[in-house]
Amino acid sequence: MSIFSTILKVHQKIYETTDGRLGHKLLGVPTLLLRTKGRRSGEIRTTALIYIDDDSSKVVVASKAGDSKPPAWLLNLQTDSTVEYQLDRNRFAARAEVLEKGHPDYDRLWREHNDRNDGRYDQYQALTERPIPLVRLVLSTEPLRRAN
Repeated sequence: MSIFSTILKVHQKIYETTDGRLGHKLLGVPTLLLRTKGRRSGEIRTTALIYIDDDSSKVVVASKAGDSKPPAWLLNLQTDSTVEYQLDRNRFAARAEVLEKGHPDYDRLWREHNDRNDGRYDQYQALTERPIPLVRLVLSTEPLRRAN
């Protein structure tokens, strides 16, 4: 496991344990907690992901650090696109929309994510033949729960 992967795991643990009181920023980069339903288990799975804003939506990258296999959370939301994400202590219901290369917004959103993260995603794409998709989280309703 890389040092960055270890940092991500510790960061996610802090974010979850404090219910968002700590953890929205990872080394100054905005991070959300994505909750998907396991495609086989049906259990809720949580993943900390770096995001960018796109109007009222959030966009994350399904990179898995350039692994040849897609992240489990992507497979989960391809089975059931109803998801929840958390920013700080606020939770939002959303619908996940997978954006593959060729989608009209893909190049713009990829470039923005990559530029904000020091070229990390181009480096990940160079490690794999798997086209790395983006996922847009389209807000469904008001927050499920607001911070007090």
